[in-house]
Parts: sequence; C-alpha cells; structure tokens
Amino acid sequence: MKLTFSANVRKIDGGMRVEAKSRGFSMVIDEPPMLGGTDTAMTPVEAVLGALGACQTIVAFAFAKSQGIDLSGFHVEVDGDLDTDGFLGKDPNVRNGFSEIRYRMHFETDASQAEVERFAEFIEAHCPVGDIIENPVPLVRTGVVVHDELVHDEIAA
Repeated sequence: MKLTFSANVRKIDGGMRVEAKSRGFSMVIDEPPMLGGTDTAMTPVEAVLGALGACQTIVAFAFAKSQGIDLSGFHVEVDGDLDTDGFLGKDPNVRNGFSEIRYRMHFETDASQAEVERFAEFIEAHCPVGDIIENPVPLVRTGVVVHDELVHDEIAA
C-alpha cells in the first residue's frame, strides 16, 4: 500500500522560526542566534536526528515481540557532524548537510548480546527514516508560486 505523507511549513514570526504542520499536528523549528534564530526550538537538522531516533524506537517496539525480544526499554543517542561553512556559502567544497550521523542504541532486555545485535540490524533494515537518509531520494520541485502581499495576507488569515 502506497501512502503519501505531507507537511506544510511556513515562517511564523521574527528570526528563523517556522511551523511545520501535518495531519493536524505541528512542530516549531528554529535556529540558534548565531544563525539568525531565537533558539526556541530544534533546528531542522536536529529534527532530522530526532526523526531517525524516533523511527528506530518505533520500529524497536513495534517488532520486538515478533523478533523474539522481550523489550522493556529502548532509547537512541543520535549525533551528526555539520560544517556550517557549506550552507553559509563560505566554502563551496563543504557539503551543506551532515558529513556523518552516528547513533547508539540502548536496549533494556534480558536477551543475549548476539540476539540484540541481530535485532539492531533488523531495526536498521526496517527504519524508513534511516532508509531516507542512507539512500538518495529524488527531490522534485513541483512548482514555484508567487503571491503578492495582499494575496499572501488573505491566505494566511
């Protein structure tokens, strides 16, 4: 079954604060002051790290029983290295995004180390966010729409 997921994102106030909305839920995303933000929420790249950890956690709990793992707790620590010289345009040879993402899975279980290692591989193989990060996904711009301020204000109201 193929599903389409959507998000609508727009700037909400001063600085770099934006709100992402999907299916009636919302999340505010910001930047630290050194990048023009107000530091009131996660950055977009921190949200990606959080999405990876959340996805791995959901996969762990969704499939533990079917994989023979009695899982009483699970969490993930996720880190990513990003050189801001790339997206700030200071160095065209530096990539705009993460150069590496690292994660450490923590399992609370009575399963053996070998069983947990096998289950960790299962989690990695079945996490959609991990797949999105690890494998190129086409980014397809489907349009560029220009609104004059009057029309934009009416849409926002």
